[in-house]
Amino acid sequence: MPIYIHQLKNWANFQWNEQDFISLLSEVRNLQGKLMGKVELLGFKLKDEANLETLIQDVVQSSEIEGDILNPEQVRSSIATRLGLENSGSEHSDRHVDGVVEMMLDATQNSNKILSDERLFGWHAALFPTGRSGMYKIEVAKWRSGDMQVVSGGMGREIIHYEAPKAELLEQEMKQFIDWFNDKTFSPLERDEERIDPILKACVAHLWFVTIHPFDEGNGRIARAITDMQLSKADGVNQRFYSMSAQIKNEKKSYYNILEQTQKSDLDITEWVIWFLECLKNAILSSNTIIDKVVQKHQFWMRNAGLISNERQQKMLNKLMDNFDGNLTTSKWAKITKSSQDTALRDITDLVNKGILVKAKSGGRSTHYELKL
Repeated sequence: MPIYIHQLKNWANFQWNEQDFISLLSEVRNLQGKLMGKVELLGFKLKDEANLETLIQDVVQSSEIEGDILNPEQVRSSIATRLGLENSGSEHSDRHVDGVVEMMLDATQNSNKILSDERLFGWHAALFPTGRSGMYKIEVAKWRSGDMQVVSGGMGREIIHYEAPKAELLEQEMKQFIDWFNDKTFSPLERDEERIDPILKACVAHLWFVTIHPFDEGNGRIARAITDMQLSKADGVNQRFYSMSAQIKNEKKSYYNILEQTQKSDLDITEWVIWFLECLKNAILSSNTIIDKVVQKHQFWMRNAGLISNERQQKMLNKLMDNFDGNLTTSKWAKITKSSQDTALRDITDLVNKGILVKAKSGGRSTHYELKL
């Protein structure tokens, strides 16, 4: 008796009840349209900045879902350099970060939205440049040759949440998926001779790919890259202004629950579609935070650019508006800018006198400073 969805007779002939989510889909489309309209008003420079901030979130959060913690400043530097943006950052990125960035940029910024074995193998090789995942050697840039199980729990208490298709089926499974994604086949998913809605296609593509689980490692990150690729087609732009990966990270527990539930159920994926659309709606709503931050940063520099005395101040003010951990003290300033405590204090005092920084209310040994926006 079949246990998993891919073992069913009509596997990949997904079904759903559109009436259960038609209003939600309309709401998502409406929010999508409003966001694209808002972005158009930003102008080229701010659009590039919003795209950069979203991509940083996407890369960092997608990796963090898998327990891979990346340095946001390295990610910023890697993305900005590859996009040819002025502020490429000061942190040198390692090849692991560069690989994740290259995959995401190829999926979203490249106008070529066609999948192929070779493209997916290239993404996989970029994710694992050393041929290892942590300490373990893995098969890179090829379909896995062994069985794949999703397991949790300690030794002797393992719980098998999911078992993927056998390795000998992968070539045919991936051909079917890739042909469908590239619109080369007419699928039962496309009823009444109508192509599937592009947002729903992103939803189905994510589930379909992660269910096949064709690689030794990195399937989740590649599934999210494919999702972003299809969503960029749905948005009609080769830039990203909302992060589905960041939202999945926020809803990680429910994501794994609905995935397991769907993969152990029948071919009616209505509940998965509803979850995906709710997650996408929240991702689009959260995009306002990024856009507001970009606009606020732009307005800050419009007001204060002429008041900055040196590169140390410019670097630290940018850090305060991007990713700064904890409170700003003279010690942190000196450490980050590689300057003396006296120089750090002079820099900070200068900015306080100009009304750009303010001393926080708590004083004494814990004296620290905040940005006045």
